[in-house]
This record gives sequence, structure tokens and C-alpha cells, in this order.
Amino acid sequence: MATHIAIDPELLDQILRLSGEKTKKAAVTLALHEFIARREQAKILELVGTLEWNESFDYKSERSRI
Repeated sequence: MATHIAIDPELLDQILRLSGEKTKKAAVTLALHEFIARREQAKILELVGTLEWNESFDYKSERSRI
């Protein structure tokens, strides 16, 4: 799907330089993938401390050898 958008040329030059990508399309695609990954990681980090652990649980006794 072709999409035409106006991107700040300074930002585009910076992402090309930092990413090492050879084309604008590759650089923008990489930036979008990284943006999505960071947002997903942030959602996971929000879960830190929300689970309650049972400290007395003995995981070794729950293991079974086959």
C-alpha cells in the first residue's frame, strides 16, 4: 500500500544516519518496528509488581521425573 506523508527532512536524515539503512523506506520501516516494540515493552513493564508470589511454594517438589 503506497502512502504519501510529509516527514521532517531533518528527522529523516537523522534516522538514515543513525540506522545505517540505505533507503528512506527501510529507515522509516525500522523506526516504526522499533516504536511498536518499545510500546509493547512499556506495557509489559507496567505489569511489574502486579503479581503476587507465594514465597512458600516449593517448585522443586512439584517437579516430576519421567
